[in-house]
Amino acid sequence: MGAAAMAFTLWTRHLRHNPRNPNWMGRDRFILSGGHGSMLLYSLLHLTGYDVSLDDIENFRQFGSITPGHPERGLTPGVEVTTGPLGQGFGQGVGMAIAAAHLAATFNRPGHEIIQSYIFGIVTDGDLMEGVSSEAASLAGHLGLGRIVYLYDDNHISIDGPTDLAFTENRAARFEAYNWHVQRVEDGNDVEAIDRAIQAAQADPRPSLICVRTTIGYGAPNKQGTAKVHGEPLGEEELKLAKKNLGWDPERKFFIPDDVLAFYRSAVERGREAETDWNVRFEAYKRLHPDLGAELERRIKGELPQGWDSDLPMFPADEKGLATRASSGKVLNALSAKLPELIGGSADLTPSNNTKFDGAGDFQKDNPMGRYLRFGVREHGMGAALNGMNLFGGVIAYGGTFLVFSDYMKPAIRIAAISHVPSIFVFTHDSVGLGEDGPTHQPIEHLMALRAVPNLVVIRPADANEVREAWKVAITRRDGPTALALTRQAVPTLAIGPFTKLSQGAYVMKDFGGNPQLILMASGSEVSLIYSAAQRLFAEGIETRVVSFPSWELFEEQDEAYKESVLPKRIQARLAVEAGATLGWERYATSVIGINHYGASAPYKVIFEKFGFTVENIVAKAKGLLDADER
Repeated sequence: MGAAAMAFTLWTRHLRHNPRNPNWMGRDRFILSGGHGSMLLYSLLHLTGYDVSLDDIENFRQFGSITPGHPERGLTPGVEVTTGPLGQGFGQGVGMAIAAAHLAATFNRPGHEIIQSYIFGIVTDGDLMEGVSSEAASLAGHLGLGRIVYLYDDNHISIDGPTDLAFTENRAARFEAYNWHVQRVEDGNDVEAIDRAIQAAQADPRPSLICVRTTIGYGAPNKQGTAKVHGEPLGEEELKLAKKNLGWDPERKFFIPDDVLAFYRSAVERGREAETDWNVRFEAYKRLHPDLGAELERRIKGELPQGWDSDLPMFPADEKGLATRASSGKVLNALSAKLPELIGGSADLTPSNNTKFDGAGDFQKDNPMGRYLRFGVREHGMGAALNGMNLFGGVIAYGGTFLVFSDYMKPAIRIAAISHVPSIFVFTHDSVGLGEDGPTHQPIEHLMALRAVPNLVVIRPADANEVREAWKVAITRRDGPTALALTRQAVPTLAIGPFTKLSQGAYVMKDFGGNPQLILMASGSEVSLIYSAAQRLFAEGIETRVVSFPSWELFEEQDEAYKESVLPKRIQARLAVEAGATLGWERYATSVIGINHYGASAPYKVIFEKFGFTVENIVAKAKGLLDADER
């Protein structure tokens, strides 16, 4: 209610959108970062002609409705991003602006500005308190993302009460320090002042924050301006008083006057005209620049170019091998040559993550054509920005950091999974095998934590060739995010078995003997250990199956026949080996060699020996399993 005038001004005077085609590429994007105000967005969608009915409005927050308590991308037509966890919308908008700037620099030509979207948003006190917004705002100011216009619903109220209980900084000065264009509108119901501020924001080359002083619950005579209206229904009596106070019939519910609906529904015709005009201009652009036009059209459709994976490196067997982070860099380099839409970066760990490819060029304020992003030490902001980039369209965005720092970006990973966003998260230094940096940087529980996220595919490849296949999965997966877990230390390149079956989550790397009585399974760097252990067991007359198990999620997508072919029920002696927490492996294995405590600072070979990740320990455990099975 307090933000209504802001939303009215933006949606009726500035926002370019087509309610009949919510995914039109040329549209502006609107983000309600304070997702708890979702009914404001649903009301706008219904009024302006999106496929959101009055019945949907009345079914607010009910099971099976398309009007949930917080906006969900892919559920409600016209909702651009999933918001609710505060700051996520803010950060995703920054990512959208990065993608828009990159595409504009790549494709726009004088007189033919095809990409010119603005990223509009309404942000709240809570958004600005969350750390992810600080990270994203700092990055946006550095990059000069001038297509961002955020309206700050400055109502001085949060759930606990007045914001001065915890939030007394000068927000405007803070954003000025971030190199944002900052304006103030003292009356949140002054439509003309808000309109002028939006125009001024669009004219400034910096990202813009418009601080609009509003009254939460405006119009409710007893509750406006209080924390009670933040998260509670007004109640029947206060609702009637509010309607009476605002000149409405207190007895009528879900009533929209004909003239009001006609006014808002004019957005349908305006949207149709805007899209038609854009299509005409795009056709003219394609005639003048056919190659660029075809490339942009391909990207808008989300199609991959023919032969995109034809020149990926194949890695010969090599006992010394490569760290999987290093082979990832080589695969990424090959992919980048065939996929010009591939764009990404690192949270200030570029040499460690191996995430920069040849010829990328840094994306900077003066070089938006660059394909490499220096996200800085801002893991959470990076995660949110990747989601926004991929949602904007026309790019395939990835970002790298250490696996242990996935904790810093977990909310953004979760939003990607909920929203089915195909972000690619590259996590290196994936175990105690990173060595001397010690327990603070050695992930223990992180693989399990990520595997617990629904719709997130986690892949921990065993060697360089599995890395190759893992990247292919990540590039082609369009229905959700992918996390790659990669080693710091070198691992042998095995070049054994049908590693192209990585896409099926697990596969039989090799059977030692025609009738295996034992299964050894592992992911990542431990696969070479179980392979060596199987060789030794076979030399002692124990027939053993070696299963590389890079992805639980991909394996669970397979039919029962395939699962049985890899892990036949008749073989009950099953040992899993992974340098991480053992929780969860019990669904596949009868015993696990893992680590359920923090690591230590030492060379990785010493750590592996001390913590039991050795061929000798695997052989001993396997024999013990067989003895127990026989008993």
